[in-house]
Amino acid sequence: MAEAEVPANDPLDEAPNREASVRDGLRCLQLSGSVFLRAHLSAPWAYVSRSAADLESMLRTRGERIIVFHVITEGSCRIALGNGVVEELVAGDVAILPFADQHVMGDPSLEGAVPLLEILPDPANTPVLRYGGSGPVMSMVCGYLRSDDLPLNPVLASLPPLIRVPTAGGPLGHWVDASVEYALHTLSLRSPVSDPVLARLPELMITECLCAFAGRGRGADQGWLAGLADPVVGRALACIHREPELGWTLKELARRAAASRSVLAERFQKLIGQAPMSYLTAFRLQLAGRQLRTSAASMAEVAGAVGYASEAAFSRAFKRHVGVSPSEWRKSA
Repeated sequence: MAEAEVPANDPLDEAPNREASVRDGLRCLQLSGSVFLRAHLSAPWAYVSRSAADLESMLRTRGERIIVFHVITEGSCRIALGNGVVEELVAGDVAILPFADQHVMGDPSLEGAVPLLEILPDPANTPVLRYGGSGPVMSMVCGYLRSDDLPLNPVLASLPPLIRVPTAGGPLGHWVDASVEYALHTLSLRSPVSDPVLARLPELMITECLCAFAGRGRGADQGWLAGLADPVVGRALACIHREPELGWTLKELARRAAASRSVLAERFQKLIGQAPMSYLTAFRLQLAGRQLRTSAASMAEVAGAVGYASEAAFSRAFKRHVGVSPSEWRKSA
């Protein structure tokens, strides 16, 4: 593949727009989701969620990643993961768990947490969970997203296990409130007719929340969002996300990032957890995997769209990375 040519005054030489890069990066994912529970929990209360494996079994996933989210609509609570991560959540916050990690939620403490399965309502009778004592009420709406999860997914694999996005008071908060209200109204109708707007709301909500989160420059010290916030790694990621089909080399990515090859490679490895060219390959194949399952494009067309000069080279890379051939992956959809 030819090395990328850089025209004069190339906008990619400028500081990357983090929100735009998040959108470009997320386009490699095939997301679909659902709002599945409304909860009103009065203090004192605490529960332990189901594990990721239990969720995958319950939702009958087939090689898909489950992403869980909670939208706090009233009150406050705490959420804790097994790795020691603890966050305080208040009305307007959106908590995203990219790996659907088992977690504890509660108010005022996390002690005495009961398994969520024991307090869930019968979905045939009511979609609302009510539980707890006689204290202050915390209300939230919960949902999930599915994503085709190719091995070594470069975006999802490097997200932190818990992302808290404050939305109250701004345009994003108003949009989230309106989306939640629409979802709850639609669910209350219990119509058997599929609603395409409702099906896409979780995807749009999480995308907007991640854009806002990245735009604030907040996040973990490592991972995809931290990489976007780094001036050197962020420029390289913007190049890859915007034009993955170009013949990028480490030298060219470093030039675009205004750094030496060694500095780019070191910072990329530290933040993203893999080398720049490995990330490029994974991102291209993630895009290809989505295109194989969502379009009728020929194998040669898919290969060319993600930067491979020949169908044979693309097939070899895909099978080495995913474990099955592109045609087998397409048939398994």
